[in-house]
Amino acid sequence: MDRGEWTPTSWRDLPTSQQHDWPDESALERVLNDLGGLPPLVFAGEARNLTAALADVADGRAFLLQAGDCAESFLDFSADSIRDKLKVILQMAVVLTYGSGVPVVKVGRIAGQFAKPRSSPTERVGDQNLPSFRGHIVHDDAPTASARVADPERLVTAYHQSAATLNLLRAFTKGGFADLSQVHVWNQQFVSTSAEGRRYEAIASEIERALRFMKACGIDLQAEAQLHQVDFYTSHEALLLGYEEALTRRDSLTGDWYDCSAHMLWAGERTRQVDGAHIGFLSGVDNPIGCKLGPTATPEEAVAVCRALDPDRVPGRLTLISRLGAGRVTELLPPLIAAVRKAGQPVVWACDPMHGNTFASPSGRKTRHFDDVMAEIQGFFAACRAEGAWPGGVHVELTGDNVTECLGGAEEILETHLDVRYTTTCDPRLNARQSLDLAFRVAELLRG
Repeated sequence: MDRGEWTPTSWRDLPTSQQHDWPDESALERVLNDLGGLPPLVFAGEARNLTAALADVADGRAFLLQAGDCAESFLDFSADSIRDKLKVILQMAVVLTYGSGVPVVKVGRIAGQFAKPRSSPTERVGDQNLPSFRGHIVHDDAPTASARVADPERLVTAYHQSAATLNLLRAFTKGGFADLSQVHVWNQQFVSTSAEGRRYEAIASEIERALRFMKACGIDLQAEAQLHQVDFYTSHEALLLGYEEALTRRDSLTGDWYDCSAHMLWAGERTRQVDGAHIGFLSGVDNPIGCKLGPTATPEEAVAVCRALDPDRVPGRLTLISRLGAGRVTELLPPLIAAVRKAGQPVVWACDPMHGNTFASPSGRKTRHFDDVMAEIQGFFAACRAEGAWPGGVHVELTGDNVTECLGGAEEILETHLDVRYTTTCDPRLNARQSLDLAFRVAELLRG
């Protein structure tokens, strides 16, 4: 699509997928019109700052940590849950930075990750055949026909919850909570009593000793803003295009279009058709963009996605997120990297080790095994290094809660434990201990 002719409504002329049927289209359009008059959730300058940070990742001088909920919930929304997710991400970033010696770009799956693509429009729940749950931004997850009716007013609820979440995140990351002197405060009780927590505490103590040393040497630590606050960005899958269109604004400084629902948006494995509406929409906004590449992606398709989303080859503009499965990543990823490199595209290569390793347990619970997650990350690093590419990041689903949704990890979660604290509304997430364990292991891979 010609960017000069692009408008936020251009996607409406293209083939769409994963768009829910709304029973009252006129009510939907009224809600979208109202959303179009509300303030932006993020600002164009923030999105440009993230592009610049991701350019460092593309150049091999930084690492991307993109993490957060599978799907945010309207029911589990509190200051404590937001804080605890942020704690885990900050802990992981400290481990990665301290262990690898490179800066970590922190991007949350938060403040907008409400919609979920589904492989089937319906699902069997007991003896009922219901519309598949597509996220609280569309309908409720209760297993009844009435709960699964799409309600456009939920788009407004999602906007306001995103705004409240962003407000708290900005307060935490800029108001003292993210101060490096607080590294011990970030530890939840159940993490501090684990092996991973003890490893983290050792790093935190070393950081505190280093800060005391610098202060003793006469360095004015209060004047160093990087020690007291962090840049934290938001992201979500740009799935419901009407919502994304409503929150797209033209930047008053540059005249460029930005989707102001999040700093970074991505197209999923199910919506990355080059001639489709999702890629068509994302091609026209100047936010940094991601695209998931699953096992069916060919080298030709990867290059076509790059040309559609980043025709000007802007470093930091495009992140390609592989989700190939632990058993196939070393086979499938190298041809994709080679083709994109030959095309001259300066992309960030990141690994989503979650979605290619999902399976149903004997009890019927959807789950993932920590060993498979790590095996895909290890294969991703090996494939990148074999092709001379920088393994630029990981994209994981996690929570700050002590859930039992993914098997394995240092504190072994067994199949019999899944029902103890299985609270996700969609896909299984790593808990805090597993997330910290993953960070330590990725730091070792970065050092290697």
